[in-house]
Amino acid sequence: MGFLSVLSCAHQWIGSRLQPGDFAIDATVGTGADTLFLAKQVGQRGQVIGFDIQNEALTLAQARIRKQAESSKLGSISMMELSHARMAEAVPGAWIGKVGAIMFNLGYLPAEGADASIITETTSTISALEAAIKLLRPRGIITVVLYPGHEGGDQEADAVSTWATALPVEQAQVVMYRQLQRQTSPYLIGIEKK
Repeated sequence: MGFLSVLSCAHQWIGSRLQPGDFAIDATVGTGADTLFLAKQVGQRGQVIGFDIQNEALTLAQARIRKQAESSKLGSISMMELSHARMAEAVPGAWIGKVGAIMFNLGYLPAEGADASIITETTSTISALEAAIKLLRPRGIITVVLYPGHEGGDQEADAVSTWATALPVEQAQVVMYRQLQRQTSPYLIGIEKK
């Protein structure tokens, strides 16, 4: 058995902390894999909000979720065609300081025919991470999957790593999961709020 993929590792970290009835956020819906995962983790009493700027992504995610909805006990899912940078203004006020997990899977929409030039942007991602820290409850977790191997991805990965490294230890604990031999491999940052 080998090491977990960065996505499987992110799911494992979140799965060990998220409880039925919790609030969770998918900051970058994409094809909906993380949205569906979060909805399963929070169960029927929980709630998930997902963000993506591409209508195509939300359509793909909704189709994925519909396939699982009848056979799984999913939490309530709301999806917004909105940048993750606007997360703080879009979530209900009752969620502030109470979110159990927030997932970021950066880069571009990994779907056939999707426009790979539409990527997550460093400025909006850092703004979203700042908002995410405020939304988390104590011991809540943020996972960020970074892709330095595509154009623009390396700058975003460097900026996110620098931002996370600068978080005060009194505020959060930050860890990294990465294959060290290939600098372009995707990697994972986990942030636990104190």
